Amino acid sequence: MPDLIAQGSARQERWRRELPDPASGLEIHLGRNQADWMVPWDNAISGRHLRLTSLPEGRLRVRSLKNVTNPVYFRGEASIDFVMVPGEHFVIGGTVFTLANRPGTSLPDKQGDVTEHSYDLQELQRRRFQDTGSRIEMLSHLPDLILGSGSDEELLVRVTSVLLRATPSASAVAIVSHQDDKQSIDVTQSSNIKILHYDSRVHGKETPAISSRLVHHATRTRESVLYLWSQNRSAQIAYTANEDVDWAFCVPLRSEACSGWALYLTGQLAKDTKQGIEQSMLNAPNDLEDDVKFAELVGTTIANLRQTLRLERRQSEMRHFFAPIVMNALAGKSTDEVLAPRESELSVMFCDLRGFTQRSEQEAQDLLNLLGSVSDALGTMTKHILETGGVIGDFHGDSAMGFWGWPLKQNDTALRAIQAAASIRQQNHLQGIHGFRCGIGLASGRAVAGRIGTVDQVKVTAFGPVVNLASRLEGLTKAFGVEVIMDEATAVAIRGEKKLAGYRLRRLAKVRPSGIESPIEIFELAWAGTNHEDGLNKQQLDAYEEALDAMIFGDWKLAAERLSYLSEFDQPSRLLQSYLNRYGNHAPNGWDGVMDLPKY
Repeated sequence: MPDLIAQGSARQERWRRELPDPASGLEIHLGRNQADWMVPWDNAISGRHLRLTSLPEGRLRVRSLKNVTNPVYFRGEASIDFVMVPGEHFVIGGTVFTLANRPGTSLPDKQGDVTEHSYDLQELQRRRFQDTGSRIEMLSHLPDLILGSGSDEELLVRVTSVLLRATPSASAVAIVSHQDDKQSIDVTQSSNIKILHYDSRVHGKETPAISSRLVHHATRTRESVLYLWSQNRSAQIAYTANEDVDWAFCVPLRSEACSGWALYLTGQLAKDTKQGIEQSMLNAPNDLEDDVKFAELVGTTIANLRQTLRLERRQSEMRHFFAPIVMNALAGKSTDEVLAPRESELSVMFCDLRGFTQRSEQEAQDLLNLLGSVSDALGTMTKHILETGGVIGDFHGDSAMGFWGWPLKQNDTALRAIQAAASIRQQNHLQGIHGFRCGIGLASGRAVAGRIGTVDQVKVTAFGPVVNLASRLEGLTKAFGVEVIMDEATAVAIRGEKKLAGYRLRRLAKVRPSGIESPIEIFELAWAGTNHEDGLNKQQLDAYEEALDAMIFGDWKLAAERLSYLSEFDQPSRLLQSYLNRYGNHAPNGWDGVMDLPKY
């Protein structure tokens, strides 16, 4: 594809950009400050001035947008819609826009026509610039130029511009990519060399091709290499293997972030009639050493900054998979060390959406919309888990599992888990969670956490009895008709203390959930006071406590009396009353105060 070159009145007011493939259908807007391609130096150009459309055979259609002030001059006349071919130009204000063909890569030069010189990197590093001040000044601005690039395309434009300004003897600069084919070392093929960006001082004539042999040589040896093309002695006047080109050097970028990239500069020797062309060629490796050193420094800067940006992007992408606390633990440590499974004291949460089955039946014809609602609801849950320093362990369809206490030890894991549950519960009551209600189970204890799985697939999660218990407690929220149930090991974090404003604990029962042998005492995270429609006042809560104690100690008649007026409006009271009724309000033989409950 051809390039569009913008050149303002000043030398530095310039860029060169490759036009999109016509088959892509992509259109480019050109303007001063509100466009895809910006020309910030020319006030005669509107914020969005033109629409550019690539056409077959290298042609370009240019159309002025409505309400632009200054005209576009093409072939000497003001035009609002025209088609141009490579070699033609148009003008807006003081800026000339030229359509130019992008050079290709040449077949390898005959070895006898080229003199080759390789630069030792350590030697270049020891060399002092002859014009140190100007070179260092340009290098000092390079990080800002690179970091200010919004895309790779913008980065390449800025780097080529810097190299052209800093290398007066260069007539053209290219950034190329060599995709090395490990199966072949045939350098007669140039198809695996791609020109990422190109710029030239020379206009109006065909630009010289890029030497594929030179690019292959530099990128494979990872050395900066200079080629000097010899004089054709059969001619009456001196000319080189490529017209208007005496030399080219290639500097490889030694970084995974720029794999296969290289800087390619080409130009003419200074013609000194006193010393002659042959002496100029002999002096060239030393004369061009400053330019090669500068290109090396530019290349190193690009490579290092792109590597840093690449790592930052990786870390940003990893944040979708790891909680912030895990990312902080990974900083400066090996992944194996941080993620290795180990026993830890954890608090575990299972949070399940209510009403999912019913909605899935109602919205069977619009499952993508249902998936979006479920994802948003799970996102609300995970937000509160992460904000309290938790880790997302897994998703199970319409439920999420989180845990606290790993990879860094936390002495207040239970309190963090309760705070997350309280925030989810509060949002549940204020507005619902994207059309769902939820049930939450919390349990605390020892478990294994870390990278768990097989050689084929792993995930970061927690494993152990406390995880199963949290899942069972979440299931019991359906039976008891409450939103948050926790075990005693978790409840101790706020029992008898005012660590969680607006909430209090309510002892629900002593139970043996399905699949768990040891009895546990369970608690509800309830609203404090009577300002909420589902809250019990202190007298009612005291009555429930009396009923529960009576039931545990076998006085089921007293328990039934205390529950009789509560069960009309309180779901836990109804569950206990139902359990008493099953045995005729008389404790069965061998009663140990523990309710055996099925799996919910």
